[in-house]
Amino acid sequence: MANKSTAPTPWDFLDEFRGKVFTGEWPTVSQMFDISVIRYPDNKCFSAFVPIKETLTYTEVQAYVKGLANYMLSKGVKSGDKIAVTGKNSPEWAIAYLAILDAGAIVVPLDNTLNDKDMGKLMSFADVKYMFADLDRLQDFDKEGKLGIAGKVSLEPTDEFTFILDAQEKTRQERTEAKASDTAAILFTSGTTGTPKGVMLSHSNLVADSYLSQNNMEVLSTDVFYAILPIHHAYTMMAVFIEAISTGASIVFGKKLVISQVLKELREGEVTMFLAVPMLFNKMIGGLMSGVREKGIIVYGLIRGMMKFSGLIKKVFKVNIGKKMFGFLLKKLSLENNRICISGGGPLPASTFKMFNELGIDFVQGYGLTETSPITHLNPTDAYIETSVGKVVANTQVKIVDPDANGNGVIHIKGPMVMQGYYNNPEATAEILKDGWLNTGDVGHQDANGYLYLTGRARNIIVTDGGKNVFPEEIEDHFQLYEEIETICVCGYITDVKHQSEGIRAIVYPAEKYTQAMEKEHGKDAAKALIEKRIEAIVSEVNKELQAYKKVTRVTVVDEPLELTSTKKIKRFIVEEKYRDK
Repeated sequence: MANKSTAPTPWDFLDEFRGKVFTGEWPTVSQMFDISVIRYPDNKCFSAFVPIKETLTYTEVQAYVKGLANYMLSKGVKSGDKIAVTGKNSPEWAIAYLAILDAGAIVVPLDNTLNDKDMGKLMSFADVKYMFADLDRLQDFDKEGKLGIAGKVSLEPTDEFTFILDAQEKTRQERTEAKASDTAAILFTSGTTGTPKGVMLSHSNLVADSYLSQNNMEVLSTDVFYAILPIHHAYTMMAVFIEAISTGASIVFGKKLVISQVLKELREGEVTMFLAVPMLFNKMIGGLMSGVREKGIIVYGLIRGMMKFSGLIKKVFKVNIGKKMFGFLLKKLSLENNRICISGGGPLPASTFKMFNELGIDFVQGYGLTETSPITHLNPTDAYIETSVGKVVANTQVKIVDPDANGNGVIHIKGPMVMQGYYNNPEATAEILKDGWLNTGDVGHQDANGYLYLTGRARNIIVTDGGKNVFPEEIEDHFQLYEEIETICVCGYITDVKHQSEGIRAIVYPAEKYTQAMEKEHGKDAAKALIEKRIEAIVSEVNKELQAYKKVTRVTVVDEPLELTSTKKIKRFIVEEKYRDK
């Protein structure tokens, strides 16, 4: 049985369907979706506002999924075949994903910002047989047929290729039904360290992670999730897509990470569950508080005082007065309908976490990796700690290996969400996965109550002249709320070749809005010098907060945006190499 304890759990209802829809501990993703259709047939499932308004119920989505699965099988797709899906977030993307699994095949979600060459390499490596993509990808992709792709289906209406919603076969086709232990998806890591690896996740990995994480955060069938981050990424795939369909909740698909459009869709979609990366939350709260500051020092002081009072009442007495008190501010952020904000994909400043809670929004920070499906930790909404990424989800173990004097060591995870391994890479699998324990490569510690605190990535450590270890993420956190800075990459630079000791360097790309305003006021040449002076002043301010061995001693202000992954993480290996001698 899936439930290993006597206490009620969010997945207890599965017992009603065990032996009827599925057997064993967990259903497959397809069976999980079918169960949600049985429970909530008329609930809204997928909605989008761009390019046209569309809404599909659970029953309607299921019909498309079954018809598309039959269509693929009729075209020669077999159990275990790898099928790629790549494109902008959309209901059609999600239908393709579910249909691939329903056909007993393996879904390979790919980043649609990749160029054709890199996309082709990943497809070749994964031995992809079939693909779903947006029209602009399909038009010129693999025209020579070198990849051996048997079929291409468009996620957008077109006369050039078969449109996904037209690719329907009503007659049920013979198939080998997937088991929960079978591979469901191969997800390629974002490549912040160089070579992407194909993470193999089973049906039970995905389904277990979805339900186990709900022990730390309640998800309702009436919730509306917002998919604005790339859905091919493990974070959005699980915390929005799979979490929603596991409970009969609804998903609004956003296509562009543009603040004005995000705010419009949050309001129009009446979103209750908003998941984003720290960069977006920082911009939202930073913009809001800038607007309050413009009202004058008295108004700003009054609002901040009220926010602190609201936060205290919420934290100590578990009473949320902020939502009513600050409804006028939440409306500016289009969060008046919001129940929970979830931040992941990178470190979040404690001050941002705190301010959202003070405004009356339950704010959840989590932790995990693609290799763990990805959720392993979530901060409980009723017992959160701003500086922690939360408590481990149910039925999962954590150990800290080789802790230092402060208790910081490498985090290892063991649980039902841990990947099967890396596709066609047994050496890398053996390196990271031993006796069921996954070496996350992240460094941190746990407190007596089981809350996890992250320090940084082991591979990113800077070793200073005095032999001290410094995590760049810790320093970068201090810069997140400065509006003048768009992105910052903290790294080491060699100060002593013989001993290979390092100093600490900050590579900074100023905020475009700030740059434009300065150039308009002072002219381009003068603005450049003034911007550099301001960035150096900010670094000096931050240095005052840091221990001596953590202080930034070299600053490089750059004219081009720093290379980021699709979830807005810095590609350190590229940035460091690019500016190594500059």
